[in-house]
Amino acid sequence: MAFKIYTKTGDLGKTSLIGGTKVPKSHLRIETYGTVDELNAHIGLLRDQLPDPHTLQVLKEIQDRLFTIGSSLACDPDKESGLKIPDLKETDITLLEDEIDTMNEALPPMRFFVLPGGHMAVSQAHVCRCVCRRAERLCVNLQQHDTFVEPLVIKYLNRLSDYIFVLSRYTAHILGVDEIPWKPRV
Repeated sequence: MAFKIYTKTGDLGKTSLIGGTKVPKSHLRIETYGTVDELNAHIGLLRDQLPDPHTLQVLKEIQDRLFTIGSSLACDPDKESGLKIPDLKETDITLLEDEIDTMNEALPPMRFFVLPGGHMAVSQAHVCRCVCRRAERLCVNLQQHDTFVEPLVIKYLNRLSDYIFVLSRYTAHILGVDEIPWKPRV
């Protein structure tokens, strides 16, 4: 018999964390890992628009790390899980920093704030950056409510949003699209 995607266990607005604890689907932890999942989907859409094989591979690696983060956030921090949850590592952050540095070498220095736009891929990168920042804020919110969040998760999301911002600029560069400067009305 094939595995059914619907279980009907969430029909009353509750779901289970890894470890078995039932929580409302509106729980901050669910909102947080749901946002990480949303970011992963947006990165998939971005990958579908980019031509650079190296960047595609890095983004695929990032998507894998986002599944790792989602798994970590889906665990009940007060219960020991019987599942082996993958770990985030400091080297995952180093990879992002190295990629930022490499892309920045090809870019002119920033002399103005940049508006999202100019190409679908550039705009999609900015959407990814915004969703990443929201995921980071939600993790910090969990932490401020005395709910454990692996500190490396917050650090990774912070660095990832920086990476995605530089990627938006780099994408404009490799596609030959002018960045749109923000010209504040004074």
